[in-house]
Amino acid sequence: MPGAADATERRLFHAAYRTETSVLEDRTLTLRDLPFAAGEGVQVIIFPSASEPRSLNQYPLRGKPVHYEDPTEPVAVEDWEALR
Repeated sequence: MPGAADATERRLFHAAYRTETSVLEDRTLTLRDLPFAAGEGVQVIIFPSASEPRSLNQYPLRGKPVHYEDPTEPVAVEDWEALR
């Protein structure tokens, strides 16, 4: 016979509700017309929307031109003790 915890877990999976909204300028969210009773405890998990482009570029130099000045010249020759 399942216990009360098992019944609660099953209820959580059946009561899932999904909605999409945007974060306001003050970095808050407002959820309206939720299908839950006032005072009922809920769990909130927030993911970034897959449909929105990410503003953070993980590779900002990708595709940028590369230019080397004097690529075959020695670097920091004065720092090499073996050459002294």
